[in-house]
Amino acid sequence: MTDSPGVLSAWQALHDHHRLAAGFNLRELFAAEPGRFERFSVPCGDILFDYSKHLATDDTLRLLLVLARQCALPEWIERLFRGERINTTENRAALHTALRSREPVTLDGRNVVADVENMRAAMRRFCAEVWSGTRRGGSDRAFSDVVNIGIGGSDLGPAFVCEALAPYARVQPRLHFVSNVDGAHLAGVLQELAPETTLFIVASKTFTTQETLANARMARAWIAAALGDSAAGRHFAAVTANPAAAREFGIGAEALFEFWDWVGGRFSLWSAVGLPIALAVGMEHFDELLSGAREMDQHFRSTPLGRNAPVLAGLLGVWYNNFFGAAAHAVLPYDQRLRRLPEYLQQLEMESNGKRIARDGTPVTRATAPVIFGAPGTNGQHAFYQLLHQGTRIVPADFIACCRSHHEFPRHHAMLLANFFAQTQALAMGKTATEVEVDLKAQGLDRAQIARALPHRVFPGDRPTTSILLPTLDPRALGALIAFYEHKTFVQSVMWNINAFDQWGVELGKELAGRLLPELEGDLPAAPRDASTNGLIAHFRKHR
Repeated sequence: MTDSPGVLSAWQALHDHHRLAAGFNLRELFAAEPGRFERFSVPCGDILFDYSKHLATDDTLRLLLVLARQCALPEWIERLFRGERINTTENRAALHTALRSREPVTLDGRNVVADVENMRAAMRRFCAEVWSGTRRGGSDRAFSDVVNIGIGGSDLGPAFVCEALAPYARVQPRLHFVSNVDGAHLAGVLQELAPETTLFIVASKTFTTQETLANARMARAWIAAALGDSAAGRHFAAVTANPAAAREFGIGAEALFEFWDWVGGRFSLWSAVGLPIALAVGMEHFDELLSGAREMDQHFRSTPLGRNAPVLAGLLGVWYNNFFGAAAHAVLPYDQRLRRLPEYLQQLEMESNGKRIARDGTPVTRATAPVIFGAPGTNGQHAFYQLLHQGTRIVPADFIACCRSHHEFPRHHAMLLANFFAQTQALAMGKTATEVEVDLKAQGLDRAQIARALPHRVFPGDRPTTSILLPTLDPRALGALIAFYEHKTFVQSVMWNINAFDQWGVELGKELAGRLLPELEGDLPAAPRDASTNGLIAHFRKHR
């Protein structure tokens, strides 16, 4: 395959097709195709993926699928699952799917699934010890609270899933998450806890992450101040790919959980990084989470491209990003338990695909990842939906909801889903000037009043949305939903010819922060650098 997707014949054909698509009208498409919903929706197990409200026809999808084949997408999917070293800049596999596989997966002659099963058995033992109270702190008291200290993938995934699965949570331990190096985050959590009954999990792939280690050291000092330094180690566990560094921190082998360099941080909640999830909801529900993800893996790997939900979602994202110039994508969960999904997907999609260099090291010639943003419905309706409906740019959106809720307020759930369905209808169909005029006349407005009001109340419609309906927000459905977005992200990386599994873009700022820190903590002279940064440092030192 060429290193520049833009020169492929399918890309050129889509460019030509877009001239026609710019005039697509969703009202007309639905009127002309009575079976459009049935043809443009895909079941994934119990999850419904409806893409019928997109600016796409059969010809659009046919061309997108031709592009996928010209980009060798089926071969890349197999390379992913086989564990080939597709993370070329780090010479690593990207085998997060092996974390939920039941079949052997061989990497460098070793069945990594066996290692995963051993890790999960260790998690099971550790959780049982915490729940039963046989694992105790330095004052010989059982743990009532667990604080996960991590950042990025070591925080976002577990924190998101624990909140999403709160109805399945055990009474104890209570889970807390600390990520920000701003001391207010750690201090705010600790003020609610007792050192004698608090267990910390330090989650860091390298065990060198500056923010995580700063918080871990302060947490250890907090324990030591109350119970003595010799007792502090009994209050810590670690999840890392660098066990030597964790042991040096003082964490015993029985509380040390290893994961591997073939697990990217933003794909790691399925590994021992998910220990907080297991502690919160139980290993049986953690296993169900994995089962849902595994079912989505099987769908992604074996379903023909034209009925493959992650493939279709990824291709439609390329359609809007690269041909309509849509620079943003909204994720709108109509379930309060999914309120952190947009934040989670910001890392998954933007860290994976926010790249400007192709696999061969040359600059990309087409736009890559859009900006991901969102909020739970109905809150977002009272914030940024105005832009979605009447703004000057098209913003494709995913609407996500559950058919059944866990709470006992049925009217609330009906109201929530009414808003979901109404918003996707309004975005797609809009409201014409004729319809607005009829409404204004019915309100008794005169001709002049109607003329002034009418332009402001017209909705253009033709704003594309995907509707994703889960049966209920249980561990299995959540696992499938997360895996769906993982695979969608991978599909788009293939289309854009970039490596989805490195993240060099986060390194420069961390490197510079390490150099700046001594100047902020002491009175060292300013190093040669730009005048703005030195001016800011001088201002801080004057007013600290």
